[in-house]
Amino acid sequence: MSESRSASLLHLLAAPDVQHYLQEHEHDDEQKLILKHKSLFGIPTAALVEQLRGRRKAKDKLSTYYNTAGVIYPPSVNLEQSSSEASAHFKVEVIQSFLPKYGSCADLTGGFGVDSYFLSKVFDRVDYVEPNQTLLEITQHNHEKLKAKNISYQAITAEGFLQQTNKRFDLLYLDPSRRDKANKKVFRFSSCEPDVTALTSVLFAKADFILIKASPLIDLQQGLQELQNVRAIFILSVKNECKEVLFLCHSSWLGEPTIHAVNLQDNDKEEFSFTRTEEKNAVAEFAEPLTYLYEPNASVLKAGAFKLIGTKFGLKKLHVNTHLYTSTELVKAFPGRIYKIITIVKPEYSAIKGIIKDNKANVVTRNYPLTAEELKKKMKLNDGGDQYLIGFTALEKKYTVLADRLK
Repeated sequence: MSESRSASLLHLLAAPDVQHYLQEHEHDDEQKLILKHKSLFGIPTAALVEQLRGRRKAKDKLSTYYNTAGVIYPPSVNLEQSSSEASAHFKVEVIQSFLPKYGSCADLTGGFGVDSYFLSKVFDRVDYVEPNQTLLEITQHNHEKLKAKNISYQAITAEGFLQQTNKRFDLLYLDPSRRDKANKKVFRFSSCEPDVTALTSVLFAKADFILIKASPLIDLQQGLQELQNVRAIFILSVKNECKEVLFLCHSSWLGEPTIHAVNLQDNDKEEFSFTRTEEKNAVAEFAEPLTYLYEPNASVLKAGAFKLIGTKFGLKKLHVNTHLYTSTELVKAFPGRIYKIITIVKPEYSAIKGIIKDNKANVVTRNYPLTAEELKKKMKLNDGGDQYLIGFTALEKKYTVLADRLK
């Protein structure tokens, strides 16, 4: 799409009557809309449908954007790749915890501009860098609606910006694209665009602190091998789903990085911090299942704190390869799910008949011969209810337990 045409479409989409229509028809059937109209308000129906999809996605992901009149949404792929509001807020917390000052920042992979917007709430000045002119115009329009007045817009690549700028920044932020030229997903930093491993020297020439966002699927050790001067790693989950991994690099840092496993759950934040040396030196104690079962949240599991999490909270591990823990006394502060065992049962329908209400249970398996779906089918159970049926392997044998979830 040409720049003049994209600017014209943006102007049409921002019109008050179009915005009112999008709010009123947010939940309309997309296919019926496309079949009924080729265009509305002089706008192709496909473009309006894209906005409706964007609004629905933003309602949970970006509530500030959703609740701001006149916001325009980009193509689905750009919205999908953008940070959520929760993760953007978290980055601000990280910055405030580690940086000594917040004068200037550059978001070198601007995209939809969510991170740029939230960074602008901390820094005096933010440079938003994005070579896609259409995306830049959408972002600038939205930032104006959001009343962000301290952001400068640079229609250039990250490499080009770094080469031409004479500025020095308090922070450089990058969220490299994790798709190659064939549109296949990649996970190594050296395979992403831009390649931060090739830019290391120039990045540190422009800032002492560099914050890099990675895929939740990244191998932490691989990331540490590719990056330099990593001071901290943040594994961020939202409602127990791992969303992103952040590497904070500091030009003068030569020590071992601290790993922070964080789970944002409604108004609560679980955080478990450690180093790899602490995990390596930890000695796990084992036991057969006691009164309570504990399952670490997704961030702790991703971080690999399989021994330390037990020793820190005084829990016994069930098996080397079963990342479940147990105790006689309840440990409420544990960062993850907590269950109270009601009874141990045989993995047979006859063993639970009449015990489980309405033949409904939430079935979970960990290091167990059957998948959750297979165990559910064998036990003739339906999804739902308040009770949990958990299958797992301990040191001496395999167990199936009926449990209540406490957290």
